[in-house]
Amino acid sequence: MYDVAIIGGGAAGMMAAGRAAEQGARVIVLEKNPTLGVKLLITGGGRCNVTNAQSDVRIFLKKYKDSDKFLFSAFSQFDVQGALNFFNERNMPTKVEAENRVFPVSDSAQSVWDVLVERMKKGGVEIKTNAAVAGFEKEGNKITGVRLKNKELIVAKKYIVATGGTSRPETGSTGEGFAWLKDLGHNIIPSNEALVPIALKNSWVKALSGATLQDIKLTTFQNNQKQEVHKGKLLFTHFGISGPTVLNMSKDVGELLKYGEVEIKLDLLPSKDHGMMNTALQDLFKLDDKKKIKNSLSSLIPSPLVPVVLKLSNIDENKTNNGVTREERLKLIETIKGISMNVSNLLGSDKAVVSSGGVDLTEVDFKTMQSKIIENLYLVGDVLNIDRPSGGYSLQLCWTTGWVAGSSTASQ
Repeated sequence: MYDVAIIGGGAAGMMAAGRAAEQGARVIVLEKNPTLGVKLLITGGGRCNVTNAQSDVRIFLKKYKDSDKFLFSAFSQFDVQGALNFFNERNMPTKVEAENRVFPVSDSAQSVWDVLVERMKKGGVEIKTNAAVAGFEKEGNKITGVRLKNKELIVAKKYIVATGGTSRPETGSTGEGFAWLKDLGHNIIPSNEALVPIALKNSWVKALSGATLQDIKLTTFQNNQKQEVHKGKLLFTHFGISGPTVLNMSKDVGELLKYGEVEIKLDLLPSKDHGMMNTALQDLFKLDDKKKIKNSLSSLIPSPLVPVVLKLSNIDENKTNNGVTREERLKLIETIKGISMNVSNLLGSDKAVVSSGGVDLTEVDFKTMQSKIIENLYLVGDVLNIDRPSGGYSLQLCWTTGWVAGSSTASQ
């Protein structure tokens, strides 16, 4: 008999296990993969965006949209500063980068993994890998055991489900936890991919694969009606676009696709309006009027974009600056301020960073992370129906809910 059985050895599960164990609970972690924290080790390109250094909890929680009102009680117990202190005090220094993203100084997710695993070992947590769960057994509104696929029954006083959502299924996040929770009586909001790259129909995109743009603006349109505006960083891929800005707008794009075609306009220089652009181009062309336009334009827009912009503007790239007509200059401005990109589709869950959907938040007590349906069940991390952007918000949700559940299961 264990005090706490945790299903899922990812970020939230490991945080919960370590917290419960350090308070004296006898804890077992059941992980179906051969090792713990598979998804954690690949987050942020292997660098691991630990949290976001926004110290104001109200501003921070607004990033979780409609879920913020549920999360206040959990974050009042363990917030961003709590997470930073947790890792820093365990010899894992952190650094803050663009958009307040926090990373280990080592630039390695392994550092985060090491802290969590070392803490569990210190607390005597029993770790059972290759332990695929078949489902729960219950009597009334209490779980009596968790059945493994090899027929073994694990019995505990309390159970924490930390199985994640449906993003990156190759890491083990296949959504089976939702099926078990539904069987237990929970309402599961259908899961879909929340942060995913966007595939485009435009053939010119392939030539830009690998190019990164800073400080751009993306505006979505449907039926020529402006929808959303996003500013930030963009990465071109062989299939379309990715990067933080794209990931954060992908869910809205997915919603629009249900109703028809979606166009995204890319503004390469959002800091300059059309008038300023006109002046900048005229000055550029006068500076060396016999220079080819393809060689001049790279001082204004990123070099990889020059041939694409000229082609989309129907301007011969070998034309000299003094040969550019007024009509061509105005067309060039229109293109630079609004390259049209036609959305094909969102990439699937195999490329998703997080997935939305999960347990209805009204069925969880966020002071303890305890289920309101099943007396001895606690829910953490991605199994909860909480949308959030990229930038450290997903892992902070894991740290907070895991810490609160670990505290609750050990102390009650």
